[in-house]
Amino acid sequence: MAIQKEKTPMRSQSPEERIKNFDEVPFGYNKEEALREAERCLQCPKSPCVDGCPVQVPIPQFIKALRDGSVEEANEIIKSKNNLPAICGRVCPQESQCEKVCVMGNKKEPVAIGRLERYVADTMLEREKNISADTAEKNKGAADMALEVKKEKKRKVAVIGSGPAGLTAAADLAKEGFAVTIFEALHETGGVLRYGIPEFRLPKKILDQEVDYIKGLGVEIRVNHLVGKSVTIDELFADGYEAIFIGTGAGLPRFMNIPGENLNGVYSANEFLTRVNLMKAYKFPEYKTPVKVGEKVAVVGAGNVAMDAARTAKRLGSEEVVIVYRRSEKEMPARDEEIEHAKEEGIIFKLLNNPVRLYGKNGRVARMECVKMRLGEEDASGRRRPIPIEGSNWIMDVDTVIVAIGQTPNPLLPKNTPNLATESWGGIIVDEKMATSRKGVFAGGDIVTGAATVIEAMGAGKKAAQSIKEYLEKEK
Repeated sequence: MAIQKEKTPMRSQSPEERIKNFDEVPFGYNKEEALREAERCLQCPKSPCVDGCPVQVPIPQFIKALRDGSVEEANEIIKSKNNLPAICGRVCPQESQCEKVCVMGNKKEPVAIGRLERYVADTMLEREKNISADTAEKNKGAADMALEVKKEKKRKVAVIGSGPAGLTAAADLAKEGFAVTIFEALHETGGVLRYGIPEFRLPKKILDQEVDYIKGLGVEIRVNHLVGKSVTIDELFADGYEAIFIGTGAGLPRFMNIPGENLNGVYSANEFLTRVNLMKAYKFPEYKTPVKVGEKVAVVGAGNVAMDAARTAKRLGSEEVVIVYRRSEKEMPARDEEIEHAKEEGIIFKLLNNPVRLYGKNGRVARMECVKMRLGEEDASGRRRPIPIEGSNWIMDVDTVIVAIGQTPNPLLPKNTPNLATESWGGIIVDEKMATSRKGVFAGGDIVTGAATVIEAMGAGKKAAQSIKEYLEKEK
């Protein structure tokens, strides 16, 4: 039988339906669709897709197990490297990583690796959810006993931050027999997975189930603990922790630094999405945390965060949502899928434009002045440099402006930790082992690199966990 040229399509909500709710947009594969897509895998001996994965998931092996009829084995293979597969299957940029180097992609569409990973993870999460309370109670004693045995052998490691880097490091360290405690500043876990990604892309119930798996490994999670203020690195060491991993992310938003940016109605994307996600404003009036958005919203930027903010504003009732970006569509950093979904939902794109001033009325933003741009030679980012066109300024009416032009590392902990070396832009400096300038302190993810992808942060967490294991074995 001839190999299917194109990816097996994934069913989803229609644009007309989904702009009225926060339900997940793609439905995911059913069994028949997943098996059809799994048959497209060539089972390449050299497996370049594995090298393209930041956490080195054995992709051909899990796909083979799936098409051989064992979802359980496929799940075990994935989780040997990836502790958050249901999340990665939804938000990973597979098209620029594993799928980019898929051999099938040389002549046909690459295998839909991310969709298959999601299918396996979702199937197993659904099975776990459906286990009867009676069965769970019967198994409880054995599970508790197994964890108690592990506790007798453990040495204490602290993980600061419960985002993708922290969760991954904690899970890998727990699997190695260490007593791991995660310290989270907010009242719920997940970091950017919870406050930065909308419900329609990553449902909170999926995140909660993935976190429950990590708790099941014996990881303790302490929320409302702001390390650097309520407790210090030195105090953690004094409390018996022998190694510390910092994964506090990039939570400090960047602004445009233009006149009028302090007007009411101007949000950073970080603040806007946090209000909607963490405070459940998308469930107003059930949760009394409304987010005021007007009829005309402008989102500045064109990354995944900008798409998330624009699509969220649309769901909150805005009639016109405009993406304003200083380069062309070719240079837009957002995933192709997110751009496509935004266009389907009626988001307007005003490309090759850049805001230069905001005007207010009665203290609230009312208009945005932009200048048209042209592209010059490539800059350090590898993209063509945007150049203002003199005399091309124009003004658009706006009720709300959301600035989504990037984030920098959270400065609180580094500033309150003596002798912790940082870059001029705020990132913690680490060596090839993810070790910082402080003995026993490691760091990884956005706090080191600046804002990046979920899977890259997870890769850093895995690498740091291995380095911590090696460090503690030497320190016996």
